[in-house]
Amino acid sequence: MNAIQIKNLEFSYSHHKSDDGFNLLINEFTVTEGEFISILGANGCGKSTLLRLVANLLNPDSGIIEVFGNVSSKKSQSNFSKLISYVPQMNYSVFPFSVYEIVMMGRTPYLNLLGFDKDDDRRIVNEALAKLEIEHLAKKGINEISGGEAQRVFIARALAQDAKIILLDEPNSHLDIEHQISIFELLKSINKEKGKTILTVSHDLNLVGIYSNRTVIMENGKIAFDGEKKEILTKENIKNSFHVEADVIAGKGSAINVLINPVS
Repeated sequence: MNAIQIKNLEFSYSHHKSDDGFNLLINEFTVTEGEFISILGANGCGKSTLLRLVANLLNPDSGIIEVFGNVSSKKSQSNFSKLISYVPQMNYSVFPFSVYEIVMMGRTPYLNLLGFDKDDDRRIVNEALAKLEIEHLAKKGINEISGGEAQRVFIARALAQDAKIILLDEPNSHLDIEHQISIFELLKSINKEKGKTILTVSHDLNLVGIYSNRTVIMENGKIAFDGEKKEILTKENIKNSFHVEADVIAGKGSAINVLINPVS
């Protein structure tokens, strides 16, 4: 079943088409339920914009985005939030919410009319805190912890939301190497065990080569390459898209390791 289907999508921040303005143009892009897709590309190529469009945070100038067969813009916010959770690249809170309160916000679509949480909501939140190894931070204010810890809090909120699709914009930003790996391990496990559809933006070619199934490379607001990672993560594509020389080596199982060669 198609989790996401995009047809004839156009978007411009300037709301007019010009050679100087950023334009995103995607004729067709389909995500099958249960896929783990990583989107790569240089800064400013449209990766984050695409995720925000799918998350219904931006409105396309034209075209259609369907989520499980329904046009996303026509779904109620509560029902849409049960289908898609979104972790943006940077999160800030102007209010001194606790870590526990932030993660509990993921349960908002499931709360009763009075907005009271139930035993099941608290159990799910506690499980999400445990999976991200941040139980000890539960009572701390979100603005009292490090950027890396905050990143894990917002990923925990997405898990607590229990949506069918999880969108993550550079989920390993601000994280040390250990937690970068643990986040991708967690994403892969919920992809396999719970059938969640994962769509993530990343700059880490090696994490993509190890954990994702399908890889997309964007260039200038368009999808330049799309397919299985072994077909996409090639020396030629890496050189053309990122302007660096690299060796691509087969790793354990289906993993692909990318070794960037020094300039001199």
